[in-house]
Amino acid sequence: MSKSELLIEERRGGLVECEYWGHVCVVSYSGEVQYQTGNPHHMTYLRSSAKPFQAIPSFRYNTGEKFGFTGKEMAIQTASHRCESFHVEVLESMLGKIGVTEDDLVCCPSYPLNAKARDAVVSEGQKERRLYHNCSGKHLGILAYCKSKGYPLEGYADPNHPVQKEILETLAMLTEVPAEQIHIGIDGCGFPVFAIPLSNLAKGYLKLARPELIADEATRKAVEQITPLMNEHFEMVSGTDMICSALLMDDNIVAKGGAKGVYCVGLRKERMAFALKVMDGSEDKWPMIVASILEQLNYDRKDTIERLYKLCPKHFANGNGTIVGENRPVFQLQSNG
Repeated sequence: MSKSELLIEERRGGLVECEYWGHVCVVSYSGEVQYQTGNPHHMTYLRSSAKPFQAIPSFRYNTGEKFGFTGKEMAIQTASHRCESFHVEVLESMLGKIGVTEDDLVCCPSYPLNAKARDAVVSEGQKERRLYHNCSGKHLGILAYCKSKGYPLEGYADPNHPVQKEILETLAMLTEVPAEQIHIGIDGCGFPVFAIPLSNLAKGYLKLARPELIADEATRKAVEQITPLMNEHFEMVSGTDMICSALLMDDNIVAKGGAKGVYCVGLRKERMAFALKVMDGSEDKWPMIVASILEQLNYDRKDTIERLYKLCPKHFANGNGTIVGENRPVFQLQSNG
């Protein structure tokens, strides 16, 4: 298999200061690899890019209707939220509706990831909270589902818990990787974390964007509910000035990233999807990589691409506002056709 390829050069004073290497896989409507950079079958952990899949069992069972969740409360179940004030409001509402406490969450107490929110919490002398963890929306959704199904709340993050088995089976179905071939580790929030080839991850996002490809009716209906909510309430899925928000503002796109450099995009109208992995695990060049992929695919919604370049400009400045360097995409998608 091919090695990783150079995706982005960061130049300062005419010299390359940093390089960002990785892999990209684009699949067509048939699920075949259409374009690639590097190894399209590179094995990678999904990390938080798994969250839309992890939410499916709850949506499939109409848990949100049972607890009277709002659209925002439904959407935040797919989130890596930054714990801004509007996130906290929604999360606290979910706690009350479900009838659980923060102690029921297995994710560890944290400070908000959003800098302004974190500064506000620290300045007010508040302590870390489990609710502030960026995965708490996912955990609350799973706890609600467990209560609806009569599953025990204790051990809900254990791979052998019924809800985790359902999640694994759902992921296997949508990504077309047999469950026994999905490599499992432990994620930062305590959940099982799954590793599959990039090509299969892209197939999964293709089905999120084009749910008519999903044979199981209940799963298809769940996806048809989940992904429009991610678009409608994009601010719930990540936060202010984040790549997920910039992409999900576009109602043609289903997108979600995960820690350590993995990002996934499904394109509804174009009937294709792609997954990428930055091998050093960094995320700050995601917007430029995704923008370059969209440009190479001749994506026609230029405002979406412009939003991405605002997050990762081609030219960057120092603290005094002086332009000191440039970010430059250097990869070309290779056609398999």
